[in-house]
Amino acid sequence: MKSCFLSALFLGLLFTSSLSSCSKNDSEEKAKLQVRLTDAPAGYDAVNIDIKDVQINVTGDDDKGWQSLPGVKAGIYNILDLVNGKDTMLADADIPTGKLHQIRLVLGDNNSVSLNGVSAKLETPSAQQSGLKLNVQQDVKGGILYTMTLDFDAARSIVTTGSGKYSLKPVIRTVLNAVGGSIRGAVTPGSVLTAVYAINGTDTMTTFTDASGAFLIKGLPAATYSLEYKPTDVTYKSQTKTGVGVTTGNVTVVETVSLSK
Repeated sequence: MKSCFLSALFLGLLFTSSLSSCSKNDSEEKAKLQVRLTDAPAGYDAVNIDIKDVQINVTGDDDKGWQSLPGVKAGIYNILDLVNGKDTMLADADIPTGKLHQIRLVLGDNNSVSLNGVSAKLETPSAQQSGLKLNVQQDVKGGILYTMTLDFDAARSIVTTGSGKYSLKPVIRTVLNAVGGSIRGAVTPGSVLTAVYAINGTDTMTTFTDASGAFLIKGLPAATYSLEYKPTDVTYKSQTKTGVGVTTGNVTVVETVSLSK
């Protein structure tokens, strides 16, 4: 039974590694972007914003350069819950390297404002529903973790139009920061598929070596990590490397590990 389990585990790891190897070159050319939403205090009970999509433009072509980020957490957000340092993550995705020109929020029509216990519809111009564009114009590097904070100013974004009606004219400040880096290395012999774990306390990131024995663990917060190398061929011993520092905006290159039996 144990032999069957190990065989199944090995095949699963091999399949995962094959997928990883097929996309490795593409992955190495990408950065990781986390988009977070926050707000400044305002004199309302609630300000609910209906977010449908988050898109980026990395080509500078305003007509055809837009692409949706995968895994966007669409929903209705009371942005007044996100004040005094609080935020929420809207997206966590790989993006192409180069220049990030713009980001935009695609809004739905279920926006509302509440004041003194009375709720009112927050009118949203159709142009904003198709995409509220925010300029970024900053370079991003492959293998680096970035956070984009969308600082929503609710007090300046809501305009009273009369007769108890409100209009949403968003005022949002964008802040892009590199907050992490990556670890690059290799294992010999390259023919031995090896799982590599980057461990910092209770946080663990994992990848596998490719056909040449190389690996890249990207999007790591700045910290000091231990690396654990676990060959799928159990005739080789596991190894550990400690004190691997990751700094913001950089790729840390570690010495090649030689597996031994």
